[in-house]
Amino acid sequence: PRRRFARQARRVIGYSSFAGIRRNRPENPSTLMPIPDVQSGSDERNLAIDQVGIRGLRYPLAFADGDAPAQSTIGTFAVMVALPEDRKGTHMSRLIEMLEDLTAPGAAPLSVPGMRALLDQLVVRLDAPAGRIEVAFPWFVRKTAPISGVASLLDYEVRLAAELQGDRYASLVTVAVPVTSLCPCSKEISEYGAHNQRSTITISVRPREPVRLAELLRVAETEASSELYGILKRADEKYLTERAYDNPRFVEDLVRGVAARLAADRRFAGFAVEAENFESIHNHSAFARIARGLGV
Repeated sequence: PRRRFARQARRVIGYSSFAGIRRNRPENPSTLMPIPDVQSGSDERNLAIDQVGIRGLRYPLAFADGDAPAQSTIGTFAVMVALPEDRKGTHMSRLIEMLEDLTAPGAAPLSVPGMRALLDQLVVRLDAPAGRIEVAFPWFVRKTAPISGVASLLDYEVRLAAELQGDRYASLVTVAVPVTSLCPCSKEISEYGAHNQRSTITISVRPREPVRLAELLRVAETEASSELYGILKRADEKYLTERAYDNPRFVEDLVRGVAARLAADRRFAGFAVEAENFESIHNHSAFARIARGLGV
């Protein structure tokens, strides 16, 4: 009875064994069936699309800041191309294939100047008149505490955006830098102490030539009341607390100080600086912004 049941089951399933399943669905078929390429068809509405592609894709990324060793991180990508009016759709899988190539053994790490080569590859691969790539990722810097000398990592947020239209190329480099700010007014009117808080200075630059992330980070930290560290010993805490007290900064001071430095640097065609103080004695933030040459 058991054998008869097994034979009946095989007849119902239609396969003689798991090996039969493999024979009916080969992993590497010798002949591929033709499949229609719908997205390569035409569209009769005569409406070109400015940008079409993918957003929010997280992918491993090796990034090199200038001549420093490459650092492994995780990038969140947006990859888009312009679509001519007569083409129905783009090939989304090719966008991901391009990012996959970045992780291939022996592939060069991405960099600020390397965004141009990546865009050139994008428009050729998609046969597109224009393309845009955006990537955001955490960037870690090993910092040494000012007194104890203990080393630790501090993370910063980085965002790169680049666009290519014909021969016109434009890029934007953005860093978000956490710092300390101490209120000048609080220091002036209080008999002892002054309120201070963690702040974020966000710098965006449109470079005429390659720029290092480390340079932008230092500009922000230099203009703050004090910079931040991952690990601090008591001697470091004393030093940084007193340093912040000796360098009070309004949110207006933060953006003006950074903007003055960027405006004097001829490598930048335009810039924007934002500062947000997460106030310690208010249930709101203080905010300021200066933008020059970005058209926004």
